[in-house]
Amino acid sequence: MMNKKNIKNIKGLTLIEILIGVAVTALMMGAMFSSYTVVNNSYNQVTDRAKVSRSSRDIVGMMVRDIRLAGFKYYFGENAEGIAQFEDLTHVSGNEDGRTIDDSHDPIIVFKDTLGYAPGDADASPVNKWGNLKSKCCDQIRIVYGDFSKSDDQKYKKYRITYYAMPMQKNENDKFYGVYKTKESWVQSDSVPLGSWDSTCPECYKNQLVRSHLVDMEFLLFDENGKHLYNSGTGTYPQPDNASSVDLYRIAQVDLRLTFRSKKAFYRTVGTEQKQRLVLGLGDERAAENFNDKYLRDSVVVSISTRNIGMQ
Repeated sequence: MMNKKNIKNIKGLTLIEILIGVAVTALMMGAMFSSYTVVNNSYNQVTDRAKVSRSSRDIVGMMVRDIRLAGFKYYFGENAEGIAQFEDLTHVSGNEDGRTIDDSHDPIIVFKDTLGYAPGDADASPVNKWGNLKSKCCDQIRIVYGDFSKSDDQKYKKYRITYYAMPMQKNENDKFYGVYKTKESWVQSDSVPLGSWDSTCPECYKNQLVRSHLVDMEFLLFDENGKHLYNSGTGTYPQPDNASSVDLYRIAQVDLRLTFRSKKAFYRTVGTEQKQRLVLGLGDERAAENFNDKYLRDSVVVSISTRNIGMQ
């Protein structure tokens, strides 16, 4: 039998000590969970910001490539087949021969605050349609360049690429814009002597969505001396049918700004007067805009040299 002396030497934990241990463990677990929550939220914010930035860079790369092509054409092209250059395809501008600006072959035309591919598309308007968006959106740009295809009946080709914005919405409380792209070919033949832009060619397409959740798309045009070619009196850039048409072939640089927003809420609280979330425009006509919702907005700005314009 165990004597009383040995019983006295047996050690254990009292109820108070157990409760203290449980309390300390709970405090440590709470601190660890709080730290994990903070780190996880920070990680999610970083990845969300990276997604917005990465997708913006992808579309910018596409637009830079297309804008650099503006004005490219085959000059009096010599080729093994001896196919002659059609002078009718070299330049169409203004209202000559009853044509309109929609028939233009000018390398770059920018329309300020113009939604849709053509007037009337999706209630296109210079003024923003959505109550939870601000001010104006967005500029439209048309890019024309030449190409050559031996397999086509019309060997010397002209293509026109148009970037524009259209209203979109996920639901009644989540509305935004999308960047769309249309590619057309100039078709000119004996049956169509004056020619027209056509989007039904095999390599062409119309109203192709490139990227959603657009906030604004802005283009600025400059000549080789850095002069901004925007006419503040008329609110237009050089166009074939306005007084600044001579500057269409003086465009040496295009500044591009694309602003996108996150697909889901990024901030935990809405913006305040003390903590404004501003989106800055490039031109004087684009005032800084303050958004007070929970979405992240990120702008990408790039300057593009129009290496094929000014040589005509």
